Amino acid sequence: MHAAPSIAQLQAARVLVVGDAMLDRYWFGTVDRISPEAPVPIVRVEREEERLGGAANVALNVQALGARATLLTVVGQDAAARTLDALLAQAGVATLLGTDPQLHTIVKLRVIGRSQQLLRVDFENLPNHEVLAGMLGNFEQALPAHDAVLFSDYGKGGLTHIPRMIALARAQGRPVLIDPKGSDYSRYAGATVITPNRAELAQVIGTWTSEAQLHERAQNLRQSLELDGLLLTRSEEGMSLFDAAGHAQVPAQAREVFDVTGAGDTVIASLAAMLACGLGLREALPIANRAGGIVVGKFGTATVGYEELFG
Repeated sequence: MHAAPSIAQLQAARVLVVGDAMLDRYWFGTVDRISPEAPVPIVRVEREEERLGGAANVALNVQALGARATLLTVVGQDAAARTLDALLAQAGVATLLGTDPQLHTIVKLRVIGRSQQLLRVDFENLPNHEVLAGMLGNFEQALPAHDAVLFSDYGKGGLTHIPRMIALARAQGRPVLIDPKGSDYSRYAGATVITPNRAELAQVIGTWTSEAQLHERAQNLRQSLELDGLLLTRSEEGMSLFDAAGHAQVPAQAREVFDVTGAGDTVIASLAAMLACGLGLREALPIANRAGGIVVGKFGTATVGYEELFG
């Protein structure tokens, strides 16, 4: 791959990740019988695991590739926040953590039996106020030391101030990448690239009935938001990049799909790391596609290393 950056280039690249961090908790167990109380399986938990989730997993993915990540987020003052902090430190991710006593740190608990997910339990509360507003100063201070900014929006209330942050980053010439949520993309105006999947994009431009219609609507959206690129992740159809030069598509990496959890995190983290190294969107596209293809072959939220990607 001609555009592959060297390990040294990646190690010098710094990505500022902003968004909703969460803790992914897994309970693994055996299922031998159905409960006498209700028609549900009884899981005897044998092992517990905690992993970084949400924007924290995106930062971990940046770090796994060999680049440097800083995570700017707001967490609660609870045990989950302390665990998250410890896991981030262990992964070498630099942090700018704001705390909010009214906030429950988001925890997603997945119960796994017979190697499949039986249940997911979410612990969270929507903040009644803008949690990241107080972090604008931290964002402004951190910006000059970073080569790219990545917003990981999970629709949890952490990114209401995103337009101001985009403007600050663009004013300093930094590429801005956004993993979008919801049906109103106006707050992402002026970003370098957004990376919706099919369901997310359909929420905004409606379902398309042909490639031609998709191309027209995607380009209209891109132009109206003044984005350099719109990268559509299309599962088995690969990825489509819409930019000023038109449309570029890369096919899906043919391999067994084991688990798509967090694949979008890996794609945008790889893209951000490549842009931080100075690559253009079209050069970074096949690399991000390949990273996504590798990670779906792994269980749960996973990462891809430099050797796997370029080795």
